[in-house]
Amino acid sequence: MGGLAILGAAGGIGRALSIEAAARGWRVAALDLPASLERHPPAGPAFALDATDAAATAQGAAWARETLGRVDGFVALAGFMSPPGPAAEASPETWREVIDGNLTATFLAAQAFAGVMEAGAMVFAGSGLGHLARPGFGPYAAAKAGIAQLAKQLALELAPRVRVNTVAPSAVDTAFLRGGTGRSDEASGPPIDVGAYARAVPLGRIATAEDVTGPILFLLSEDARYVTGQTLHVNGGTHMP
Repeated sequence: MGGLAILGAAGGIGRALSIEAAARGWRVAALDLPASLERHPPAGPAFALDATDAAATAQGAAWARETLGRVDGFVALAGFMSPPGPAAEASPETWREVIDGNLTATFLAAQAFAGVMEAGAMVFAGSGLGHLARPGFGPYAAAKAGIAQLAKQLALELAPRVRVNTVAPSAVDTAFLRGGTGRSDEASGPPIDVGAYARAVPLGRIATAEDVTGPILFLLSEDARYVTGQTLHVNGGTHMP
């Protein structure tokens, strides 16, 4: 398949993606926060970084190219959600932290990897909340909407060399719901009523990490060679744009 770099590889979706990608023949390089990599050490090579740091992210991209020989795919999964609350009451500090940890981190990573990829595909992690407003998630929703638009912009500017797409999952039952890998008590129960949530989903359950990895791998593959600038919603039918 080629070389695949995954930012946020120690998270729930990142770990599942790393396993499935390796099983399909990808050579995987993992990038994530030091605390996340310490908590969930990957099976393959890993690079610790804070993706909001431009210099560190550029170093991570150079490391991935050197480690893999060639970067054919890049997936940006880094991000986290702040505790729910009205957008008009969010502090400037919370706003900046959430925007930087999601949108800015994805931008810096995409910028760095665009410089080391000769061809291939990028996939960004968006969210259904970036397309369908729900109370309580203002900073996060704005960041994810920005990521979807960033993908469209880069899809135009990097074509035909690199394709760029976004996956937009609904809630996924991973540590992300609890505040993020390396940022929260991952063993605690989810902060939502999973049963009630599942009853509102046409497919009758909350998503697992594996529900998202397949769509990501599709967008990275030759099967999606004519797909760029798109947002693929993965939500069990809860939102049908």
